[in-house]
Amino acid sequence: MRQDPDVILVGELRDLETIEAAISAAETGHVVFGTLHTNSAQGTVNRIIDAFPGNLQDQIRTQLASTLIGVVAQSLLPKIGGGRCAAYEVLVVTSGISNLIRENKTFRINSSMQTGAKFGMQLMDDALFVHWKENRVTVEDVLAKAHNPDDLARRIVQARKGIEENGEAADE
Repeated sequence: MRQDPDVILVGELRDLETIEAAISAAETGHVVFGTLHTNSAQGTVNRIIDAFPGNLQDQIRTQLASTLIGVVAQSLLPKIGGGRCAAYEVLVVTSGISNLIRENKTFRINSSMQTGAKFGMQLMDDALFVHWKENRVTVEDVLAKAHNPDDLARRIVQARKGIEENGEAADE
């Protein structure tokens, strides 16, 4: 039986062969969803590239830069009162992000994400801050999951004083 899927879900991008197949399918016009055990969008991009031998990494950067549409990283936190809630980091691959991937400057992805809210991007620490501010989770749990716990702790201190990073009074 011949199959021609439009959308492909890869349960886990564990090895080189699976990643190659997923990228190849994306290059031929398929929508491909895959999962990886990483805790950040930047880490996901790096993990995919690092799965390849050094001599193939330039090629894979080019392929990834032209096929990747987005990355969502999630972290589950215990909710105050029981249950869990998810905090999401969202990377939307704009032309700027695509260039960073292609030019081996993935270390700059987080900086670009900070200014990418208008494209729907969100850093994990921003999502964690919102969960804390809306009294869903504890400070301890938020800081344990934060990518930059010192920065997030300062932001929380400012919010407790009624000062947001933009200088406006906090809504509390």
